[in-house]
Amino acid sequence: MNNILLAVTGLSPQVITETLFALHQNKQPVQAIHVITSRDGKERIYAELLGGNNGHYYLYLKEYEIDSSTIDFGHHNIHVITDGHGIEISDITDESDNEHLLKKCLELSFDFTKSPETSVFFSIAGGRKTMSSCLTLAAQMYGRPQDRLYHMLVSPEFESNRDFFYPPKKSKTIELKDNQGQPFFKETSFAQINLVHIPFVSIRGQLSDNLLKGPQDPGTLMLSLVREDKNHLIVNMVSGKIIYKTLELDLMPARMAVYAFFAIQKKNCSKDMKTCRNCDDCFLDVQSIYAKQDEITNLYKRISGSRPLDEMSDTGITNLSADNFNMYKGKIKSDLLGRFGPFSLKELEIASVGTRPNTRYGILMDKSKIQITF
Repeated sequence: MNNILLAVTGLSPQVITETLFALHQNKQPVQAIHVITSRDGKERIYAELLGGNNGHYYLYLKEYEIDSSTIDFGHHNIHVITDGHGIEISDITDESDNEHLLKKCLELSFDFTKSPETSVFFSIAGGRKTMSSCLTLAAQMYGRPQDRLYHMLVSPEFESNRDFFYPPKKSKTIELKDNQGQPFFKETSFAQINLVHIPFVSIRGQLSDNLLKGPQDPGTLMLSLVREDKNHLIVNMVSGKIIYKTLELDLMPARMAVYAFFAIQKKNCSKDMKTCRNCDDCFLDVQSIYAKQDEITNLYKRISGSRPLDEMSDTGITNLSADNFNMYKGKIKSDLLGRFGPFSLKELEIASVGTRPNTRYGILMDKSKIQITF
């Protein structure tokens, strides 16, 4: 397994050697180092880390007896953020710069996590806070179980010192400054570097194979996670319940019969369409509803069970009229509103289309989302 250190840095390139030191102390050697930075950050890395035999990176390897050929790190591993015209950005100063930064973090994170034979150590210790945030987001998008997200804590008095790049084997005295900017001297043996493992939640396992063919923008990645399951409407004739969005509503038998009738009309619509949006071909006018009185009566008998029909009022569910149909429809609407709320009501209610005398009635919900249980 090859370990890749992917880090962000600004104008303090010593964060690279400090992180490398901490990883080695933790017995986590790396085989490659890649750095995301600005143009100014690149120049600092070239001058202070990779500046020939005097570069602090090479001095560190020599002092700790690490073969430089075992780590792939050079000018080609410095990835500078560029704008839309390919011009290197000197600093992250606005939203546009930050977008280019995030794009770079996502692209490199995607590339380095493609091979199952690699582990990526995401280091967010350097650079502006927005750089750390962008690399963290990239790790959350593409990170795998073997990858790690690290921050690093350095003793405060050494952290901001331009002459401190790592704790040398043999302690030496260097000049530091206190909180008031006054100089003082301290041995490097007092420097503490702690690598902090930060747990993160990866969404990689929830991304489709298509989204893992190449790096994507964060909006596309996040949108792919918003997968609302179809909210099916279940009309349960056995229990006399309507079930929607895990909520249940008990309807009185007569109201249930009317509602089930319209649900069945929608479900049995023969029109072949992917969606019922803007289609009301299954809606019925009042005369067509009255003509199907036997169907409604049979539904009521199935739901109510024991009560003999000849004991019922001839102005009830077995003999629909304009008055009692509107009454049932209004009470059903009130029941639905009280249980499922106004946002669901539009799909669930017995809606009307057209104007009198050509008004027709039905349920707007897609038939594919309706389930009838007998």
